[in-house]
Amino acid sequence: MTAENNPIIGRLTRGEKLESLHRGAWVLVGGNGEVLAHAGDPQQRIFPRSATKSIQALPLLESGAADTAGLTDQELALTVASHNGEPIHAQAAAAILAKAGLSADHLQCGEAAPAIAELNGTKARITHNCSGKHAGYLTTAVHLGDDPNIYLSPHSQVQLAVHQVMLEMTDLAASDLGLAIDGCSAPTFEMPLASLALGIQRMTNPTELAAPRASACHRIIQAAVTHPEMVAGTTPPRFDTDLMRVTNGRIFSKVGAEGVQTFGVLGEGVGFAAKMDDGTIRSLSRLALAVLGEFGYLDARERADLAMWSDPVIRNAAGIEVGRHTLASW
Repeated sequence: MTAENNPIIGRLTRGEKLESLHRGAWVLVGGNGEVLAHAGDPQQRIFPRSATKSIQALPLLESGAADTAGLTDQELALTVASHNGEPIHAQAAAAILAKAGLSADHLQCGEAAPAIAELNGTKARITHNCSGKHAGYLTTAVHLGDDPNIYLSPHSQVQLAVHQVMLEMTDLAASDLGLAIDGCSAPTFEMPLASLALGIQRMTNPTELAAPRASACHRIIQAAVTHPEMVAGTTPPRFDTDLMRVTNGRIFSKVGAEGVQTFGVLGEGVGFAAKMDDGTIRSLSRLALAVLGEFGYLDARERADLAMWSDPVIRNAAGIEVGRHTLASW
């Protein structure tokens, strides 16, 4: 829910006049959820949506399903993706399903066209941006002996395992973790913004976790940052992919629908989560880069290579400057 006192994060001007404002909240946490910095209400309850996909992939590793199926690191990276539906994404999703003895017909995420129509304008389950997560769920279901037709049921073994790891990674009691249905028909969660940041901090810096869990976190995150093109995509360009690529895998980045952005800095023990109250994403890359720069997690070369994601200039289709998008608070 929107917090009434959240600050203005982004300002858009057209010409010299203010056109739009975006309010929101963000939080940077360290070990055990210690709040290092924030703006707005870090306890604001939100739906992280796809920002939790790395956590949701833990049962795939911890059950042994990924190893039994022989998933590659590229395929593992796709299970945490909100991808563009490019050929590399559709092919990897199909490969995961084939290794589980299944096909795209088993996906219950619905149909979607690729993010860019020139690739293929036809809607299909395999090009849905969540097909990788669903393929991972189905692989886990088969390994656990579940009926693949019920893999999205909150009472299935897969979703019960996902629910449990979400509680453990965020330090929430069951009564504090809300549950609803995501855009891809899978269960999704509601939690405080700071709890999401803690979950990402632990995924990317699992040194305090028990060895089996730490190993699973490490494998998931390393697969993602080694193959960032699988996590989001390149056509059209995606912030998550570019941030992980430019920083050579030092930063794991994951967006969520309705204005959610997370990142974790590997080896630095910090996790970040932001939520725009109006659900827009256009301030998120600017905000993430500002926080990373302020706390010394980006060098000059990296900031230069990521400049397109913080450029304040707004241009129309003819290339004419028509306004500015600046941060008001971060």
